[in-house]
Amino acid sequence: MLQSKFERLVVQSQAPVARIALRNPPVNVIDLRAMDEVTQALSELDANPEIAVVLLSGEGASFSAGVDVAAHTPDQVAAMLSKFHSVIRALIASRKVAVAAVHGNCLGGGAELAMVCDIVYTTASARWGFPEIKLGCYPPVACAALSTLVGQKRAAELILTGRTISGTEAVAMGLANQAVDDQELIPAVELVLNGLSKLSPAALAITKKALYTWDAMHFDKGLARAEKIYLEELMQTSDAREGIAAFVAKRSPKWTGK
Repeated sequence: MLQSKFERLVVQSQAPVARIALRNPPVNVIDLRAMDEVTQALSELDANPEIAVVLLSGEGASFSAGVDVAAHTPDQVAAMLSKFHSVIRALIASRKVAVAAVHGNCLGGGAELAMVCDIVYTTASARWGFPEIKLGCYPPVACAALSTLVGQKRAAELILTGRTISGTEAVAMGLANQAVDDQELIPAVELVLNGLSKLSPAALAITKKALYTWDAMHFDKGLARAEKIYLEELMQTSDAREGIAAFVAKRSPKWTGK
């Protein structure tokens, strides 16, 4: 088994399966360094013809609590969106089948990362959600793609209320394929990895490309539009700056509606 050296990730490869585990204790926040490393890891794996499947998981108690809120400051937000959306686009464009194993917190950018994987297994007790609205922000990837997975009304509810749902409810909505008890997550994931390992890597890659032909066209345009609105409109509001500042200061935000 080959293991690559990263700061925020643990990457292990044993053809035809590669494993990427987020490692940024305590809750695997996705900071700018993590974004760069995931993009690099995906690029390297995509160029490896021996790899057919990539498993994405999180070390410790969580999959990921989301993107680093501190990176939403005016001087970093454009770079943050660009880097994170590069991760999402790389995952979607990858010729490898992406499988996510979710446990603990799977929130914000973490939930966006999991939802764009091809196959998703979650613990029933996992906490899924898109809480950005509580910071005076919104999740651009979810705005562009969530309704395709769960329907417009459910997507609107999750994004506009920011409520947290269990892994069981995530499956019922269409965010994940199967919810299992905590101790059953690894066996369930290994079972699907074993099945995929027996299939043709070429056929899997081409089939994945064909599977998303229609959605990919709409997603690219939708994400670009959501990103533009985020930077040119949302980030110009006082409420967005207040929400982020309040989170960092661990206080309740004082909204002005401006």
